[in-house]
Amino acid sequence: MEKSYDLIVVGAGVLGAFHAYFALQRGLKVLLLEKDNRPMAATVRNFGQIIPSGMAEGEWFDYARVSQDTYKAIQAEYDISIRPSGALYLASTPLEMQVLEEKHARYREIGYPSQLLTPAQCQQRLPAVQASYCVGGLLFEQEVTAEPDQMIHRLLAYLVARWQLDYRPGTPVQDVTAGSAAAEVVDARGQRYQATQVLVCNGRDFQWLFPELFAQSDLQLCKLQMLATYPLPQVKLPGSVLTGLSIRRYHAFHSCPSFAALQTEEIDADLHQWGIHILFKQAVDGSIIIGDTHEYAPVADGSRLDFNNTDSLNQLMLSEAQRIITLPDWRIQRVWNGYYAQSKSAEIFQASPDPRIHIATGIGGKGMTTACGFAQHHMARLVN
Repeated sequence: MEKSYDLIVVGAGVLGAFHAYFALQRGLKVLLLEKDNRPMAATVRNFGQIIPSGMAEGEWFDYARVSQDTYKAIQAEYDISIRPSGALYLASTPLEMQVLEEKHARYREIGYPSQLLTPAQCQQRLPAVQASYCVGGLLFEQEVTAEPDQMIHRLLAYLVARWQLDYRPGTPVQDVTAGSAAAEVVDARGQRYQATQVLVCNGRDFQWLFPELFAQSDLQLCKLQMLATYPLPQVKLPGSVLTGLSIRRYHAFHSCPSFAALQTEEIDADLHQWGIHILFKQAVDGSIIIGDTHEYAPVADGSRLDFNNTDSLNQLMLSEAQRIITLPDWRIQRVWNGYYAQSKSAEIFQASPDPRIHIATGIGGKGMTTACGFAQHHMARLVN
């Protein structure tokens, strides 16, 4: 038997890592177990956009603001790749712009800074934008981005160096049980660990721990496709760039008075069918990340979301992207898939098979933006 802990977290993605962070801040002895040698799922296969502006008002918008502040605070102490480069929503029709104006007015009421931009101001901030596409924009200068292939690894290094986290990658967990005095975790090598509480943040892996519970849930899987150009250092693409399709998709805008009318504006049927809304972000190497698509399947049928990257969907994204911005070179260097889980009925899936064992997963596509703030709230509830 290994030494005992106050908390064992299973899964070192953004959700598990930030639970460990807030537990360590409370002075708890924490063990973090990760099945892979390095986290390699949804936390690293995304845009790295941290955008409270995309969240509907309420607790998840509040979690997003906590996340943003926490990212900035950690970055001031340790480089986890956070860049305060802002987020810009581009409107392509007058009705989309009307929705942005309404959101700007609402954010002004609640004290979340934003700035309306004219087409000329959008062009000044984003010289690559097509004049034929842009009728204006809404800028959130305070919002940040991360490099997803770097952030989680640097965050874990920070937790080990600064907070003495006991972090054990390459340690798959095969069983979690609870006794009268403690919960027990058994890894694939037969090593046993004990803790007062165990938290399972298993991402989209539902076949190993509590499979019967997940099989009866309303969790579904989502598959994304994303692209990246070759490095284009001559292009200036600051921060997160979101477009008219994003305005239609993000819950933040659903409460705007003109949103219902916006839903009646016709969009390309193929873009709608594959859940495509175009995002851009320039990585530190100068490449432009473009995406993304959305395909869904219930957990029980998740295997049909295979690892194939469909070129016809890539071409749909590229065609729409070329309508929005101009690049000197549209050759694609990389294509990849991302996968995440989400609940159909809740913002996150939570369960407690035992008073000592808790599950938090299925946070959907908002993990980078909200997982940190949710983890702070959740840890406060678990230890009090």
